[in-house]
This record gives sequence, structure tokens and C-alpha cells, in this order.
Amino acid sequence: MDMWHAHRADLEGLAARDRRRQLILRQGRDFSSNDYLGMARARRLARAVEEAIARGVPMGSGGSRLLRGNDPEHEALEAQAAQFFGSESALFLSSGYAANVALLATLPQRGDLIVYDALIHASMHEGLALTRATAVVAGHNDPDSFDDAITAWRASGGRGRVWLAFESLYSMDGDRAPLADLAQLAERHEAIMLIDEAHATGVFGPDGRGLAAALDGRADTVVLRTCGKALGCEGALVCAPAVVRDFLVNRARPFIFSTAPSPLMAAAVREALKMLVDEPERRTGLMARIAHAEAALAPHGAEATGTQIMPLILGDEARTMAVAARLQEAGFDIRGIRPPTVPAGTSRLRISLTQNVMPEDIDALAEALAEALA
Repeated sequence: MDMWHAHRADLEGLAARDRRRQLILRQGRDFSSNDYLGMARARRLARAVEEAIARGVPMGSGGSRLLRGNDPEHEALEAQAAQFFGSESALFLSSGYAANVALLATLPQRGDLIVYDALIHASMHEGLALTRATAVVAGHNDPDSFDDAITAWRASGGRGRVWLAFESLYSMDGDRAPLADLAQLAERHEAIMLIDEAHATGVFGPDGRGLAAALDGRADTVVLRTCGKALGCEGALVCAPAVVRDFLVNRARPFIFSTAPSPLMAAAVREALKMLVDEPERRTGLMARIAHAEAALAPHGAEATGTQIMPLILGDEARTMAVAARLQEAGFDIRGIRPPTVPAGTSRLRISLTQNVMPEDIDALAEALAEALA
């Protein structure tokens, strides 16, 4: 008897539908990573880790933060992050995924309402699956849809707290949330905003503090900032009022029952935050690449979003994957994205711009793209 029959059958079904995933090593010019500022291989980060090792910082934490895993590097990072982002407190978690699950599963309470954007990340959906609150979807980047959902809930007798869950910059479309409108909506309904700044942190805002930088420090705002994208490291920071940090430490299972992140990674993130201030040329260089790419790639169908993410929506799944394969064969690391990651009928190439490519790489991509689409 094959004890893994159901799993093999599931994998075979995925393969039959051309949906079976596999891991491949990175190769080709980088137009797919989230290392937007090119910091992942920065010598300065490597030196920060080397210096931390030299002063005795351990590789592993040895346990959860509530046991023996709490290291001075974790607390130093959290204090530095709170000061940098202008929040009352910060909490360092192992990943943005874990942080989003923790926020949605832990903070909203029974009797509350969560209104979430239609295009929030899968990690937020995992948190919603665990929440005790009522959750309803709102139209993408549509404040009126958020407002209508809240109004309808109140009219039906809802009396709890309202929570708004959305991203500031969406990773598959490259578009930005209407933050000012959503902040006004939160004030009007005395709601709390849960803002995922994963793709904006480091890239936008003063000193790279993100698109939501002006909202930090507000009592109605909780911001998630991942460290594994533009910061070139790993982990995530939840920036929030002190009561939120304390509540997560006491109630968030993804934090309580997880081994703490490496103290060396905390040291690296501390240095990455300093680099955002010391090396603004990384951001200005990325902005120049964005402008160059919009001029070179938009004529071939890529959307000029004003951000480092340029989707080229082809619609048809088979064509999307075939074009992606041709570009990869030509030496460009571009991935095809299809449902369920994106809505049906919107399969696309996700073109990500980073400091890991030069303007001439973008021009070469434009030529290859013209051939692949012909």
C-alpha cells in the first residue's frame, strides 16, 4: 500500500494542469527578485555580521523570545526601528508571512469587523482564516467599497472595532493604495489600519521609511515592514503602539511558539536601516532605472506604474509562460505569474526593477521582449 497515494495523485493532477511547481536556481539578469536596492550582497551588511560574530553574537537564538532566545541584538534592533520609523514600538519576527498571520489572527477580536482589500497577500489570508472576527472583502484600492462594507455592517448591528487590512504597494500590480483616503476613513469610523509595507519599505518615503511614513506613531496604525526585500536581509518588523507589541508578545502564537530569528540577522537589519540614511544613492539609482524602464518597456506593453514593479499583462496563461521561458532562455530572469496568484484572465510577466541591473540590461530586455512577443 502506498501511504502517499493521495499526495502523489495531487501532484500528478497539478502536473496535468501545468501547475506543478519546482525549485530552480537563480540565473540570468535579475528582473524578478525583491532585492530592490541591491543590498542583499552589500559588503557593508557582510561586515556588520562579521563584526557581530567578533563581539560574540551567536548564530542561533537557541529558543523562542519568551524562553532563552531573546538576545540584546533583537531588542537593540526594535529600539532602533521604532526610532527610525517614528513608531512607539517595534517587534521583530522571523518573516513577513509570520507577521501578517500573527496580526490578523491575534489583534481583531470576536465581534469585530475586518475589511480587507481584494488583492492582499496570501499571508494576510492565512491570518484571516484564523481570526475570530468577521471578515469581508472590499474592492481593490476602493475607499468607497471599504466605507460601504463598514456602513452595512453597522446597519446590521455590528458594534465591535473595525480593522482595515491593505498593502501600501501591491507586489503584482505595482500600484499604490490611496493611503490618505483610507486614513480619513479610519478616523471617521474609529477603525485601526493594518498596513503591509513589504514592497515600499526602503524604496519610498523619507530615508526609505515607506509610503506610510506619515502615518507612523498614530494610535490607529499598525505597519508591517519586511526586512527581506529592499533591506536585503530577512525577517519583519511590526511598528505599532506599545500596547500592540505587548499584546503580540502575550497572544500571537507565530511569535510565542517560534524560535527567535538569528541575532546575527538582527545585527544585519540594524546596519541596513543605517544604510538607508547613509546611501540615498541606492534609492535615486533605482528611481532612475524605473524611469529608464518605463521608457524602454512600456512600448511593449509593460505598465508604467511609477514603482519598481512593472506588470506586463498577457491574459492567456499558456502564452505568458511561453514568453517567460523564451526570456529566461535569452538570459533574463523573469517569471510568469498566473492564477491563483493573480485573478483569472490576468496572467502576466512580473518585471521587477532592482539595483542589480544596469540601464543597458533594461535595453537588452526590451529587445528580447519584442522578439518574444512577436
